[in-house]
Amino acid sequence: MNYFNETQSTFKNIFQRFKKRDFSGNTGQAMKNSSYQLAQNLIIKISSFLFTIVVARLLMPELMGLYTLALSTIIMFSILSDFGIGSALFVFVAKLTSKGKDAEAKGYVKKLLKWKVYLLIFASVILLILSYFVSEIFYQKPIFYALLVGAIYLPILGFLEFLEIIFHAVGNFKHPLIKEIILQLLKLSFIPLAIFLLLKTTLSVKIIIALIFCVLIFCSLITLLIFWILAKKKISFLSIQAKDLNLKKVKGLKKFILPLTVTILSGIFFGYIDTIMLGRFVEAQFIAYYGVAFALISSAISILSFASSPLFSTFSKLEGPVLEKMFKKSRNLISLISISAGTLTYFLAYYIIKLAYGSAYLTAVPLLKWFALLIIILPINSLYTTYFFVQKRTAIMAKIIILTTIINIVLNFLFISYGLRFGMFEAVLGVCFASIISRFVYFGCFVWFRKRE
Repeated sequence: MNYFNETQSTFKNIFQRFKKRDFSGNTGQAMKNSSYQLAQNLIIKISSFLFTIVVARLLMPELMGLYTLALSTIIMFSILSDFGIGSALFVFVAKLTSKGKDAEAKGYVKKLLKWKVYLLIFASVILLILSYFVSEIFYQKPIFYALLVGAIYLPILGFLEFLEIIFHAVGNFKHPLIKEIILQLLKLSFIPLAIFLLLKTTLSVKIIIALIFCVLIFCSLITLLIFWILAKKKISFLSIQAKDLNLKKVKGLKKFILPLTVTILSGIFFGYIDTIMLGRFVEAQFIAYYGVAFALISSAISILSFASSPLFSTFSKLEGPVLEKMFKKSRNLISLISISAGTLTYFLAYYIIKLAYGSAYLTAVPLLKWFALLIIILPINSLYTTYFFVQKRTAIMAKIIILTTIINIVLNFLFISYGLRFGMFEAVLGVCFASIISRFVYFGCFVWFRKRE
């Protein structure tokens, strides 16, 4: 009863604040930033949803499966360029700029950017070296040229993410929103047009998929240039002289990042092992069925997790009872919304797939129904992740992600092996179950560790 009373009170308070345009205090700042983050998430996911619909309908399941597999592989390698740098950038810059220590914050940005560049080069080179083996031997699918092009895409993606984290760390959620509008408009304008023209040619599948990624690079590069200009104008501390970090602070930074490195590496497999393993064992169209269902769920989860990033900045400034109160209010609000969204998705799965992708993708309906369970827990889990990061409990996070990654890999292998006895779709369904089980374990671990505090 207390849960519903508190949630109702929170809703009323938020409504009254928006009505009066009262964004004072920690709650008000969180509301303001959450509004920008929600707008950005809505633009990302609505645009991505429209983009996926158009691309899926143009390419049809087989080519869509190849595009999804190539993109997932490239993004997996892009995470090799993080190693916890993004999280460290957010935490240290947010804390220092909130205390007026801009020169020191610039020092952390300078150091982390240097490490980021090294890692981006490393990730791109590794992708280039492994492209042939991954595409021709492991997957046995025609995405070799796409992976080569992906090595150019990785640095652009990395710098876009780095700049966005700096904006968020200083509490600026408006300009990342502008950046996202530009990127999504470019993608929606150029990529479908390119696909339409490419499909009219006699080019091979390898070339077509690679050229699609070339257009994606063009859109991302234009966005990066505009975003960099905005950063120089709007983030004041970037224009001042940096205070170089002493040896003690560099060691402290490495100590903070080290557990996250293990977490990120494990997270690579946790986030993408499903598609990677499917790429090995099933035909391209079945990857497409899994991909479109998971894309819908990811869009919903991203929108429902709108509060997590803004609360990162807010949580980092709070401690003790005030932090606990803010966390519980946020958790109750997100839980209520997530449960409603998950239930709605389950009952409307058939109509969502048919309306979005057409009859060619109706095979994905059972997958979407099962994935509706993730809508209930993952937005809440995003909040727990934010809380643990702010508390700098990265060692516990590393243990959780390693455990659940191992569970996910084992379950994927077992369920795919068993499912293939009946057919390729059954193998895909097995991967769906493995994803759900491992993510419930992931969520349960966070809840358990927090209750032990």
